Amino acid sequence: MMNAQANKPRLELANSQEILEESDSSNQRVVQALYEALSSRDVATVHKLVAPDLEWWFHGPPTHQYLMRLLTGASSDTSSGGRNNLKNKRQDSCFRFAPKTIVSFGPTVLAEGFDHARSIAWVHAWTVTNGVITQIREYFNTSLTVTRFGDSTATVTNSDPSSPATSDYESASPPSRSSSSTAEITPLHCPYLWESSGSDCVKKSMPGLVLAI
Repeated sequence: MMNAQANKPRLELANSQEILEESDSSNQRVVQALYEALSSRDVATVHKLVAPDLEWWFHGPPTHQYLMRLLTGASSDTSSGGRNNLKNKRQDSCFRFAPKTIVSFGPTVLAEGFDHARSIAWVHAWTVTNGVITQIREYFNTSLTVTRFGDSTATVTNSDPSSPATSDYESASPPSRSSSSTAEITPLHCPYLWESSGSDCVKKSMPGLVLAI
């Protein structure tokens, strides 16, 4: 009887681990299906996989917003005349999002790819909720490090204080409660999960950001 009780927590832990792994695999399949739909220009599948109120974060040169223009059909510059608009559409149609790496941590799915001809490295951090993509954080020519936040609050900060993007915060961590009127800083443990390899692949220096999930 006691052996059965002792084995019960192990069985529950094993079952929980299997559920998490299945969830991760399912989320990866959703993201992989999206890239395949984008590559084949399957608009109907894209609409099924992406929420209509998709939350979007972008870090990089505005001219590199290929994914947004691909999904919305918008031009990157509507004020420069038809010739520039046609050029932009041609560039967007030539850009292919073919991820070299796809990994997942719960609802967050990370994809990384490169365009060596343009010296471009990109990272997508997708959020998948019940089989539907609800958020995308997009990074172009940016070195990204992903960590785990103890309270699961997501935030993005610049790891290089001298960079112009130092003030980029995608979400803020909740303030710590204190009985004193003076703010207290509580150290947080953020274990390392993943790091992009873009700077090595495109052979150029990049600004750095940290994404805590």
